[in-house]
Amino acid sequence: MSQLSTLQKKHTKLVIGLVSGTSADGIDAALIRITGTGTATRIRQLAFDTYQYPPLLRKTILDNSLPGTGSVDLICELNVLVAHFFADAAKKVARKARVQLSKIDLIGSHGQTVHHLPNPKKSFGKTVRSGLQIGDPSTIAELTGITTVGDFRMGDMAVGGQGAPLAPYLDYLMFRSGRKNRILLNLGGIANFTALPKGCDITDVLAFDTGPANMVIDALMKKFYKRQYDAGGRVALQGKVNRSLLSELMSHPYFGMRPPKSTGRELFGSMIQSRILKHKERIRREDIVATVARWTALSVFDQYERFIAKRMRADEVIVSGGGVHNDAIMMGLAEYFDPVPVRKIESVGFSSDAKEAILFAVLANETIAERPANIPSVTGAKRPVVLGKICL
Repeated sequence: MSQLSTLQKKHTKLVIGLVSGTSADGIDAALIRITGTGTATRIRQLAFDTYQYPPLLRKTILDNSLPGTGSVDLICELNVLVAHFFADAAKKVARKARVQLSKIDLIGSHGQTVHHLPNPKKSFGKTVRSGLQIGDPSTIAELTGITTVGDFRMGDMAVGGQGAPLAPYLDYLMFRSGRKNRILLNLGGIANFTALPKGCDITDVLAFDTGPANMVIDALMKKFYKRQYDAGGRVALQGKVNRSLLSELMSHPYFGMRPPKSTGRELFGSMIQSRILKHKERIRREDIVATVARWTALSVFDQYERFIAKRMRADEVIVSGGGVHNDAIMMGLAEYFDPVPVRKIESVGFSSDAKEAILFAVLANETIAERPANIPSVTGAKRPVVLGKICL
């Protein structure tokens, strides 16, 4: 195990983080320099890019992400095929940074989520929570020649956690403040936020998935306009919010569930899209997109008011993820949170797009150091655990 021993002794490492979100719109890859571990962690971003899946591969991934639409043979094939694309992304981001692959110490790969079942289920006398992230980390390790840590969610789920969200660990390390109550909001396919009270300890952190972000908008854009997403929120800004549809969407039972909680395509995928499309004969398509964009902003604020505000009144909301580029969502957030400032994470020196990839680089570094990186108060786990599988 000399590889692990060597890695553990290195105070500074070059680490690549890889992730593809719920929308399966591409692989985010970040190369960072990490010094230290835990609260002593310091990072510097060296390169970042997003590498798109071929359109047919993306469709195949999404088709195999819901019960009744996939098959076990395709899941097996996709598990390895996606790993090949993740390995390619690692090589490309290293080239972009002009760093030889042999100089990279470690890869942290979230993989591609195809299903997430965080709530406990009784089965054959056992209580289980489960999820599946494809993109086999052993394959990535062999194709790149770099030790790879992957499959970060299952350790937390094994001890009663939801396996999500994982971003609060990075939020705590990088963004806790002695002077301000902060909300760190990430707008990926699903929206999640982290509440960091000023002067907080890790046990004070509260975080959960708030509901949909880009995933439903992307699905509607593909259905209505044959586009992958609403660039800049331009379609939403041309429409008008339909209040009756917005009210119907806000009645979703997920919003009444108390944390810890997490969600995904299982609740906000094709079923919710079908529900929305029932209105397409009486509501203009741009108004539907505008309403769903406003739904993202309102559901975030609703979850803040229900579950955070009584404990902590935010001094600022810092936003990352692809949704920061949607002006309709950002304007809605600014309106609801006013007078609390809502700003992009670039204002505190981070990249909106790179944050999740950086997260998995940091989590891999913690795994190698044998440090627990779940937050039981966030996931509902019985205890802290070391996350991930190490593939030499």
